[in-house]
Amino acid sequence: MPKAKYDFIYKDLKNKIEAGEYGFQELLPSENHLILTYGCSRNTIRRAVSALVTDGYVQTMQGKGVRVIFEPTQQTSFTLGGIESFKESALRNHQTYKTKVIYFAELTADEKIAKKTGFAVNSQLYYLQRLHYLDNRALILNHNYFLKDVVPFLTPEIGENSIYEYLENILHVSIVTSKRIMTIEKMTQIDEKYLELGDYNCLAVVSSQTYNSDGIMFEYTQSRHRPDYFRFQDNATRRPALH
Repeated sequence: MPKAKYDFIYKDLKNKIEAGEYGFQELLPSENHLILTYGCSRNTIRRAVSALVTDGYVQTMQGKGVRVIFEPTQQTSFTLGGIESFKESALRNHQTYKTKVIYFAELTADEKIAKKTGFAVNSQLYYLQRLHYLDNRALILNHNYFLKDVVPFLTPEIGENSIYEYLENILHVSIVTSKRIMTIEKMTQIDEKYLELGDYNCLAVVSSQTYNSDGIMFEYTQSRHRPDYFRFQDNATRRPALH
């Protein structure tokens, strides 16, 4: 089936759910109605709905339909189950956003960097420190390492727009999977210098290793968040126990 069609339907339904057009606990229109609305096959609708289920927006109920389980939150919500850029998260949460690159360098991974990031020793990398603003408040500090072989010609200007848009739309890199660890850590001097931490002396930290369709790790990022301002959400499904 055409991926563009499935993507369009998925995003359109997701946007309508987030906007409240389909409210919490309401049923989506019937499958037949959606087929007529979007002019597509039954399989395309089912694939789009399946993606909404995976992302925690809806739940299918046999014989009843598809129920909306998404609830808006006042806190900015970042997804752990999906791979989402800062720009995409800000737009989804209906917030104004800005990114400022405060440091940009090209470097060769030594043993210390290799141990921290997972890149091989002597890997050629770009290293960026990026400050993310939401509603004009500096609330996230990212330490990004990108493999130059996969992300060539990276610039601070690209870093202040969207590196993932550059990867997908210009370089045609398929971003496939990301392994993440979430910790609570004491603030550092650079955190205190750039972030609006108020009375907080610790941050929520998400460290991630991200891979392309060739199985190559092209990114290591440590994303440091003011703890009271963000909520990390995931959607989990229980698998039947093995007997």
